[in-house]
Amino acid sequence: MTGTKDNTPVQAAGCVLWRRSPIDGQLELCLVHRPKYDDWSHPKGKLKHGEDPLAGALREVEEETGYAAATGAELPTLYYLANGRPKQVRYWAAEAVSGSFTPTTEVDRILWLTPDAARRRLTRPRDGELVDELLATMRHA
Repeated sequence: MTGTKDNTPVQAAGCVLWRRSPIDGQLELCLVHRPKYDDWSHPKGKLKHGEDPLAGALREVEEETGYAAATGAELPTLYYLANGRPKQVRYWAAEAVSGSFTPTTEVDRILWLTPDAARRRLTRPRDGELVDELLATMRHA
């Protein structure tokens, strides 16, 4: 099938990473800055061939933020076009349990922000919906 475009969705996974502020105990969310795209998003990435989505989400969080995480509820899956190809990203709520950030060429900065500040800083509105979903799951926990 030469010349046809592959419409198989790119499979990716990530987390809405959270912690309690070491200063005041308030909820903080971790956003990553990717210099290649100059955007702010939740940590996520493409799955390796045959990789379990949850395992891939945790791997990506650790690679991008330096934090090991304990996962909670699965959040809604996002579907969108990336470079003309459909992309499917599964997300989980995840609490940062240990680690520290070291800048890389893929992610040069992270921010820990209140949910409202995170929603405003996120580059794409669809990522803000995940903040609301995280808050809803935490209210019902």
